[in-house]
Parts: sequence; C-alpha cells; structure tokens
Amino acid sequence: MAKATLTISSKNYSSWSLRGWLLAKFAGLDFDEVVVGPDDASARAEILLLSSSILVPCLRHDGATIWDTLAIAEYLNETFPDVGLLPADRIQRAHCRSICGEIHSGFTTLRASLPVNLKGHFPGFKVWTRAQADIDRIWAIWRDCLDKSGGPFLFGQRGMADAMYAPVVTRFVTYEVKLEPQLEAYADLIMAMPEMREWIAAANAEPEEIEELEVEY
Repeated sequence: MAKATLTISSKNYSSWSLRGWLLAKFAGLDFDEVVVGPDDASARAEILLLSSSILVPCLRHDGATIWDTLAIAEYLNETFPDVGLLPADRIQRAHCRSICGEIHSGFTTLRASLPVNLKGHFPGFKVWTRAQADIDRIWAIWRDCLDKSGGPFLFGQRGMADAMYAPVVTRFVTYEVKLEPQLEAYADLIMAMPEMREWIAAANAEPEEIEELEVEY
C-alpha cells in the first residue's frame, strides 16, 4: 500500500491546512506532506479568505482522495474508529458534528478581520463589533462543551472538534484576545500539544510572505 499523502499550503497562514494536518496526526496516520506554494490557485484562494476550502488540504489514502476538512475528519473517524476523533456517545457525537459544521461554514467576519498569522503578534488589536460577536459565540461553544464534558478538551479527550477550533486559538494568541480562566486553560492546552508545537515551529521557519495579507490586514 502506498503511503498516505496530505497536501497542504502555508503553515503560517492556512487555517484549513492546520485542521487537516492535526486530524491526520490525531488519527495516528502515517503520511507524507505535499506542500503547495502560495502561488498555487487553490492554496492562494484559501489563504486570502476567498474560500474556506478548495483542494487544500487534500488527503490521499488507500485509494481515496478527500479534499474537504469535514470529509477528512469523517473519513479518518471511519478508518481509525478506535482513536475516538468523534465521541462514542450518539448525542455528544451529534453535538460535535454541529459545532464543527458551524466553524466550517460560519464566523466569516472573524476569519476576515483576524486572519491566521502564526508569526504575527498584534497587541492592542481593535476587534470590530461584528467580529466580537463571532468571538462571543465561540466562547459560548467552548464553555458549553467544557462544562458538559468536564474537559480538558472540548469533548473530554482530544478529537475532531479540537482540531477544527485550533486555528481560532492561534488567532486569540496572535491578536491577544483576552480569555476567562476556563477558556484560557483550554487555549493553553491546545497550544501546548506536541503537534501544535511542531506545526508552529515549521510555520516560523517559512521564508515566504503573502503580500496581499500584509497589505490588506
């Protein structure tokens, strides 16, 4: 069997690449990275917030090609059921899918006004009112999940939801969004994961910049 591959784009800017990569790591999948540059049309559209997902990330495994992040999560959950990417309980699983769907298709103002930039640091950043509404909703989601599961991750053990919300955590760090203690502890937990540390180290080593992001944001 050929080794799995995961096509991703910039580790500094691409929130969807981070999600797909974390999901594959959480599943324990042995894969090679295929990195496309910012001049690739699909990668550029995603990084510049023109699309939430086109063909990046794209997982190829055992004859399957999957290029939507939610589809990647569901595929990995089916392929590696013992890992527990989704909760075992039916009601919790439905809850997990709902909040993952919400981050997949929503929070557009947050994404536009606080784009992922792992090398950036913007203390005192002014958050727009509409973006704050997105942030408030994310806080409510996290509180609800942590209260119901008891933590430390959104559904107790780390899984699909944590991978989907990990780029939001990086946004809060980049723009110094202040969090209440319960949510700060969760954010610190996400940032301390070995997988996140590996990704961030690689992001910091990226030489290229995306000119449009520097100009627009």
